[in-house]
Amino acid sequence: MIRTPPTTPSRDLRRDVYAAGAAALLVTAAVLAGRHIQDTRRTLFVDWPPLLASWVPHTGPGTPAAVLTAVATVAYGPVLAARLPWRALLPAAWGTSVVWILSLALVDGWHRGVAERLTTRHEYLQVIDRFHDVPAALRGFTGHILLDSPDNWPAHVAGHPPAATLTFVLLDRAGLRGGGWAGMWCVVVGATACVAVLVALRALAEEVLARRAAPFLVLAPAAVWMGTSADAYFAAVAAWAVALLALAVTRGSPGWAGASGLLFGLTCYLSYGLTLVTLIAGAVLVLGRRGVRRRPVVLAPLLAGLAVVPAVFTLAGFDWWEAYRLLVTRYGQGAGGIRPYGYWVWANLACAVLVTGAATVAGLRRTTVSLLRHRSGPRAGVRLAFLLSAALAALLVADLSGMSKAETERIWLPFALWLLPACALLPRPRLWLTAQALLALLLNHLLLTGW
Repeated sequence: MIRTPPTTPSRDLRRDVYAAGAAALLVTAAVLAGRHIQDTRRTLFVDWPPLLASWVPHTGPGTPAAVLTAVATVAYGPVLAARLPWRALLPAAWGTSVVWILSLALVDGWHRGVAERLTTRHEYLQVIDRFHDVPAALRGFTGHILLDSPDNWPAHVAGHPPAATLTFVLLDRAGLRGGGWAGMWCVVVGATACVAVLVALRALAEEVLARRAAPFLVLAPAAVWMGTSADAYFAAVAAWAVALLALAVTRGSPGWAGASGLLFGLTCYLSYGLTLVTLIAGAVLVLGRRGVRRRPVVLAPLLAGLAVVPAVFTLAGFDWWEAYRLLVTRYGQGAGGIRPYGYWVWANLACAVLVTGAATVAGLRRTTVSLLRHRSGPRAGVRLAFLLSAALAALLVADLSGMSKAETERIWLPFALWLLPACALLPRPRLWLTAQALLALLLNHLLLTGW
């Protein structure tokens, strides 16, 4: 029998570069084809396809901090991630992530980059004064979703269940009024998503892989859209739901299970599309099935917690299914009904490449190899690959649904963050971290992003 010779490190690296090159070609094709469609047909409704952005080379007050954070993370991130005690690594990752996201946002200045992001005509803060009577607002919420309805909600309010808007209403009631506080809420809470992913990786795969993934989660190009976007906040809630579920099934903890269920319920009332996080949750249950068999009691508090938020909103008069049905109609009434599916169904993937970076594409190539060699490959690598495959499946389902045409660089943040740990399988982390940082800096300084 002829045996296939094992691949050498240099050959593996070449294949990683080929994968990254193919992703670059996909982005180039999306830019060129999108430019042609927009110039000739005007049906994409974006200025710099496939991104919702404009070509405006610029610098700002956040530029020095962003460059310094990138250089420091590339130089010291891998070593510190390997050596810091676990309890110190998590807050360090969160703090660095906050600095990275905020410094990139401040490239556009405080007002445009942070304080005004959530106050534009499409955003949540436009309707704060319509929630003086919260129960009445919830009961009448579906009556303002369609474009031809009286006092129709702004696009982002209509496009999400009311828990999204209520978050900013509660911040306002707590005295944290205005776009500055709302923006910082999204930055600070959104940055915890990287910690949640690390917690889940350690529980489901192994600590070494989690440590290797940490610098890539911190220095993600996704940070360009996490500051300042409500989707960063949504991504963090969803990530913690998954992380707490991972702790529940691996430790047999009913408490973590109940908290996870509560956050999963909240996730579904922050964004309709985040019901697809159940695919990632399913992967967690498969990976932690031994723990579930030992203590099946953890499923009871999980389901009980999951029912809390839906029960509260339903009793308050909000019908999730009716609202989603009306949202589908509203989506067709606006740009979503005009944007061509045939372009966005593959151009969205180019957006995902820009959000996650070339290193993630190379890492996903390695996770594919791990799955194909699951019988002989390292067990932790296979478990990581399985978890990432579930996140990729969620992203692809969202893509094929036709309800994600454009702006996926922001909308898909909750799925994209779970692809970044693929970078843990890459050798030469500083090389790939440099590529990630350069991509984020170029995107943020050459383009003026918006949503």
